[in-house]
Amino acid sequence: MFRYYKKYIPYLFLFPALLVLTVFFFIPFFQTIGLSFYNYSANIYHPTFVGLDNYITILHSKIFYQVMGNTFLFLLAAVPFLVIFPLFLAILINQKIRGITLYKILIYLPVIVSIVVAAIAFKWLYAQDGILNYFMSLFGIPPIGWLTDSRFALYSVALVTVWKGVGYYMMIYLAALMGVPQELYEACDIDGANFIQKHLTVTIPQIMPTIALVSTISLISAMKVFVEIYVMTKGGPLNSSKTIVYYIYERAFENLDLGYASALAVVLLVIIMAFSIVNIFVFEKDKYQI
Repeated sequence: MFRYYKKYIPYLFLFPALLVLTVFFFIPFFQTIGLSFYNYSANIYHPTFVGLDNYITILHSKIFYQVMGNTFLFLLAAVPFLVIFPLFLAILINQKIRGITLYKILIYLPVIVSIVVAAIAFKWLYAQDGILNYFMSLFGIPPIGWLTDSRFALYSVALVTVWKGVGYYMMIYLAALMGVPQELYEACDIDGANFIQKHLTVTIPQIMPTIALVSTISLISAMKVFVEIYVMTKGGPLNSSKTIVYYIYERAFENLDLGYASALAVVLLVIIMAFSIVNIFVFEKDKYQI
């Protein structure tokens, strides 16, 4: 009898995770799809079924294309730094140098700081009479409206995201570097390879799956940025720093247009899935060849 039920034991261990996913992902996911077919703008308690009208409205909305453009600019500003710079730091930290533990702590420290606290601190730093403009004035540079000028607001927020995430992704890379065989580096030394050549020919190919993971995670995180924008700019000035997630929040909880916000959330999900699939196949195309 035990042998008959033994094959079901792995599913028993998977059940708690499946239950959590069902309650917090699958049920809300299908509820969001259902809400996207209704119009709540007229009466939130008695919505009207409108079919695909919300999606059609999105496709003809200028503000939607503007916030998506802002989102992609945010990706271009943040993701390359979150993928490349932590790898560079991880390679340096992985060397045998004095005080390595202190360096790890200092670089990882921003990760444990609350994102709200970090956003408020950077908001003070970016203020018109803040520390950053003060140091610039010492060199005769006029003050810059880091959060009030549409040319700088989005990139100023992106810097906070980069500062907050570098230590986290560095630790992921460090864990991957520990699995790289030392014999490969010794072979490079015998062949006379320098520091850069060793890591280009050994490190990067060996940890490519980890690079794919970091790229995917950082891309999804950048697509979903919200707290920094909510605390620092509220999407301004003139919608220049408004990204898709903040726009969804604005339509859902400020305008109470739940149907339209749900349709935006579904569109965002499709875009993230497409980016994730492309990202994985670019970095691990050999693994998925048929």
